Amino acid sequence: MGEEEAKGGPVIPESVLKKQKRNEEWTLAKKQEVEAKKKKNAENRKLIYSRAKQYAKEYEEQQKELIQLKREAKLKGGFYVDPEAKLLFMIRIRGYIFNGVFLEVNKATMNMLHRVEPYVTYGYPNLKSVRELIYKRGYGKLNKQRTALTDNSIVEQALGKFGIICMEDLIHEIMTVGPHFKEANNFLWPFKLKAPLGGLKKKRNHYVEGGDAGNRENYINELIRRMN
Repeated sequence: MGEEEAKGGPVIPESVLKKQKRNEEWTLAKKQEVEAKKKKNAENRKLIYSRAKQYAKEYEEQQKELIQLKREAKLKGGFYVDPEAKLLFMIRIRGYIFNGVFLEVNKATMNMLHRVEPYVTYGYPNLKSVRELIYKRGYGKLNKQRTALTDNSIVEQALGKFGIICMEDLIHEIMTVGPHFKEANNFLWPFKLKAPLGGLKKKRNHYVEGGDAGNRENYINELIRRMN
């Protein structure tokens, strides 16, 4: 028996000890990472639930206020005029058809729409339309890939740095044309809609002339239902 073995068994080479230490450190780091992720997910779930409640309350209060304003206007013998819309949904009805996108209402957007009006129809989407489009047909750009919005984590990966961490955040940012509307809207892939149930009337004619092109204001929501 050698002198080293007699003192304490066989000698383990330093390279093996280093490898064992590296493996232990990696296992510990992985365990800590999993625990941190679990903790973050639990915190996110609470935050998402809290925000969803907050948004639901906000939308409900807006609806109540709208009903109240309409009643007051009627009592005074007038009628309520909706405030100027901030959000548009545009659908291409000629050429590469039935793709839809959200747009912010501004001078540049309106000028662009006047130029392409024979090829598109557009109007003011309501909350139901925005929500159903994003939940049912929403795809996002993640690492330059078209990615189905099947999980809140996809939204967080792309938009978390703007405080948008879930589908309800995304819907709220689009619906209210929030401070990060541009980033949220750029994240969304154009919506691929189906041909409208019941078809279109006259694609070449303007909506106000009994056709389909141009601004149909709130009636865009009825068309979205038929195409979603």
